[in-house]
Amino acid sequence: MSALAVPTPVELGFAAFDADNHYYEAEDAFIRHIPKSMASRCMQWATVDGKKRLLVGGRVNRFIPNPTFDPVSKPGALDAYFRGKVPGDDMRKLFGELDPISPAYRNREARLELMDAQKIEAALFFPTLAVGMEESLKHDIPALCAAFRAFNRWLDEDWGFAHRDRIFAAPYITLADPQWAVEEAEWAISRGVRVVVMRTSPAPTADGKSRSPGDEIFDPYWSRLAEAGVSVAFHSGDAGYGKYMDDWEPTGAFEAFRSSPMRVMTSDRASFDMFAIMVAHGVLARHPRLRLASIEAGADWVPNLIKKFKKAYAQQPFMFAKDPVEQFREQVWIAPFYEDDLRLLAETIGADRLLFGSDYPHAEGLEVPTAFLHDLHGFSDADVRRIMHDNGWAFLGEPGRK
Repeated sequence: MSALAVPTPVELGFAAFDADNHYYEAEDAFIRHIPKSMASRCMQWATVDGKKRLLVGGRVNRFIPNPTFDPVSKPGALDAYFRGKVPGDDMRKLFGELDPISPAYRNREARLELMDAQKIEAALFFPTLAVGMEESLKHDIPALCAAFRAFNRWLDEDWGFAHRDRIFAAPYITLADPQWAVEEAEWAISRGVRVVVMRTSPAPTADGKSRSPGDEIFDPYWSRLAEAGVSVAFHSGDAGYGKYMDDWEPTGAFEAFRSSPMRVMTSDRASFDMFAIMVAHGVLARHPRLRLASIEAGADWVPNLIKKFKKAYAQQPFMFAKDPVEQFREQVWIAPFYEDDLRLLAETIGADRLLFGSDYPHAEGLEVPTAFLHDLHGFSDADVRRIMHDNGWAFLGEPGRK
């Protein structure tokens, strides 16, 4: 393993709050705490054609091409690609030379040292691999819940849920079993959790169908998070939307960085649908203290959703307990892509609901997290501080944190 050469951070005049940081899971993240009786139904490692492969439910999983993460891509390697400056006809070439994995990607004390060098005061930490695993186990609900119960105990053990009040690692919650979700939330709350992570998807069920996250059967879960002051981050991953895209262009299993024009142009559909449901099916109205965020799903979908809310409320206000636009603006934060129209987003929902997220240390993120400042053209100094610091604490329920 190697130490990182840390580029000089962009000077802000204050330390930042990064709403989108990542660790790279240890190879035993799903295995360390799994009951032996469930191991073959959950995650295992196997050697296939001379390479170490992750088995999920007994099948080779290809969500991440190299789930050992050693070697791993350089932070920000795909920056120019995501800004539309270079074509993606040769993704292997764009990734460039890979690095041995750094201790800062798997060790919280090493990461704190890195955060100090990067001038990052605190950050929300999300999975790299785990956000693609729910879809692979949705056919086996007991295995799905067992896998994430094991994962969350690994996460608490290796990273902690509020380590030194700086690293806020988010345990993963699935709604596949409503009672399990409540129990897992209760356990996480007892461990000092500040934020949980979920996927933007209907909840799978044991009969192979699905259920809206807005179904009142989930109210005990949403209510418990709200009363405990725990925030909910919906992070991009495998939302299961491949089944819809396969109707247009069948390609098989979801795989990170394998795409097509159609999939690129519809990549934010799951976020649009999820937040529409959370308002339209009454979750925000029934739980006005609940705080939600969209992380690493961009922001181009937000203005259109607001437009749809306005039209629906004007035509049929009786369908809503409250103006849906007001609900969204009061209870939802958005971490946009750096290449998004940030001014339009601020005009749509207010600068106090924008979160700075660097996606560090992923290839599609920023090599220098605080370089996000360079994309905040036209924002006042006060708004820059809100976006780069204050709003992150507000999302965690500490609006007065300075």
